[in-house]
Amino acid sequence: MDSLIEQAARRLEQLRQAGVQNHENPVQPGLVAVANGVPQPSVHVAIDESAEPEATTPQVTSKYVEIDLAVVAAAGVVTPNAPRSHIADQFRVLKRPLIKNAMGKGASPLAHGNLIMVTSALPGEGKSFTSLNLAMSIATELDHTVMLVDADVARPSILRMLGLPAGPGLLDVLEDKAEIPSVLLKTNIDKLTILPSGTQHPRATELLASDAMRDLLDHMGKRYPDRIIIFDSPPLLLTTESRVLASQMGQIVMVVNAGKTLQADVEHALSTIEACPVRLMVLNRARTDFQGHYGYGYGYGYGYGYGYGKPQHEEQ
Repeated sequence: MDSLIEQAARRLEQLRQAGVQNHENPVQPGLVAVANGVPQPSVHVAIDESAEPEATTPQVTSKYVEIDLAVVAAAGVVTPNAPRSHIADQFRVLKRPLIKNAMGKGASPLAHGNLIMVTSALPGEGKSFTSLNLAMSIATELDHTVMLVDADVARPSILRMLGLPAGPGLLDVLEDKAEIPSVLLKTNIDKLTILPSGTQHPRATELLASDAMRDLLDHMGKRYPDRIIIFDSPPLLLTTESRVLASQMGQIVMVVNAGKTLQADVEHALSTIEACPVRLMVLNRARTDFQGHYGYGYGYGYGYGYGYGKPQHEEQ
């Protein structure tokens, strides 16, 4: 007489040849449990080999870039490790009320107080130079980080000033062609991150005025409470992009080329950003008649107006 095991094995082979299969719990010949000489139902783990492995979303990381600090310092840009200079002190004067407002420690709380736009009435007044130096100065702070956004989408210059190649950025994000982390540039300055302007687009103004831009600014402003975001904006009287951008800002720094920009142009430019609660003026290429406190000669100084200090500096 055949043993119970042999009978069970023969029965399984008959089922296999007949094409009978339990898809929920497939039977594997030779894996039959025996208890007290009686075949027992086996417990099997069903594996669907045709099933796709569970999809995992790849983590998007920011690109790392090296800024040649010696080169940018030679061009007049403040760098974190540079010796103390008069221009560095001027940007310390400029950044202090901006940081205070950004962190909600000003006279009154500001919506989007950590979003700061740097602009001018006309081209060539030094706004990009001011934006870059202001961001560099804030990057030396112990308790804050800074993101520099090249929002002058018609004539981007931040990457060029830093000796970095062009690449995707803000406009690509607004077109839903890229995610913010994939276009951010982390730098060898620990607390400085750069968002390039991105691929030029014929409807850049509409993109800056879109709901996507408002949502992006809200997200950027709230994501990191210790981060201050500087926007290098187009001139106010040349394009409409900056006026659209200004409506979303908590603070605006307006750069004026001393002795060159007409007062009427300054007043007209200021009238386009009246809705912004905080507006600061910076005189560029101003000359003073006193010796700098640290012995750096003529050319720098500060005065007061429009409610805040107005550091003055040389444009490159």
